[in-house]
Order: sequence, then C-alpha cells, then structure tokens
Amino acid sequence: MHEAINWLVTTIGAMGYPGIFLLMAMESSVIPVPSELVMPPAGYLAHQGEMNIWVAILCGTVGSLVGAYANYFAAHYLGRPLILKYGRYVWITEEKFARVETFFHRHGEISTFIGRLLPVIRHLISLPAGLAGMHHWKFSLYTLLGAGIWCTVLTWIGWFIGKEQALIMRYSHQAVIGVVIFSAVLVALYVWRHKRQSAKTGA
Repeated sequence: MHEAINWLVTTIGAMGYPGIFLLMAMESSVIPVPSELVMPPAGYLAHQGEMNIWVAILCGTVGSLVGAYANYFAAHYLGRPLILKYGRYVWITEEKFARVETFFHRHGEISTFIGRLLPVIRHLISLPAGLAGMHHWKFSLYTLLGAGIWCTVLTWIGWFIGKEQALIMRYSHQAVIGVVIFSAVLVALYVWRHKRQSAKTGA
C-alpha cells in the first residue's frame, strides 16, 4: 500500500490534472482503480502547493462522469439487446426487464446519486441507468453530485493528513462508513416521502 500511494503521488504529480481525470474515469468504469488511492494524493499535492485543490476535485468529478458514461453507453447499446435476446435462458424475461426499467424510471435519480457514494456500487450503477435509458441530464446531474461529494471528501482527507498512508486508509474507511450511514438515512427519508405521497394520491 505504501508503494502504491507513493507511485500514485508521483504519477499524479507528473501527469497533473489530466492524470486525476484519467484515473477517476477508469475508477468510475469497470477498471479497478480505487478512488481512495487517487484523490487523497491529489489533496496532499494541493497541500504542498503543487495543485489547486478545487481544480483537482473538478477533474476527479468530471473524470468520474466520463467513466460512468462509458458504462452507460455500453449497457444501453450492447447490454439491452443481449438481455432481451438471451435473458430468457437465465430467467430474465422481457416482463421482468420491463419492471426493472420502470423502477429505474421512477427512482433513477436517488439510485444514481446514492450509488455514486457507495463502494462497488459506484462502478456498477451506470449499467442499469444505461439499460433503462435514463435521461442524460438527470444521469449527468446526479452522477456529478454524488461523485463531487465523494471526490471532495477524499481530497480533503489527503489535504489534512498528507502522505501518511495508514491514516489515509483509516480515514477513507471512516468516510465510507459515513456515506453508507448518510445513504441509509436518505433512502429511508425517500421511501417515507414516497409512501406519504402515494397515500395522499390514493386518498
């Protein structure tokens, strides 16, 4: 881990903002580049005066959007035809697929936003969005919001902690726990509000 962080600090320092953009685009697609090892080194370099912290966060956020769109378009143009054609062999009928699409059309915004905050899910949330053909401006907005929050948290961790890899990982894990709790509360509020609106509509 020590060598990985040192390599990333050196790489990001050498590549600059395009390096942050590229690594976060990879992280947001299917290439396993942990954001916890990309944005904190950028924050450390910003603390050293070698980068502007807000430009680093912007590059990481926009890179996340580009990587998310790679998954979105792959699912939209390749995944949907394959699922409709071969899904029945793994018990995915057209009716089940339609229900998934309907769910994402109704709840795609909250799903995309929260998905960008959660480990593992952030790599995959663009796939159902692409399959369901989620509207581009909604997908972009909620992806940018979620990715922006996450990039900001990780970058400021690097700013305050510096190059201490053990502390970076510790506080990154605490940040993950924090966003999981935040996401759970947000989902609970969303479900409560949705049920309340449904009850009013039914009444």
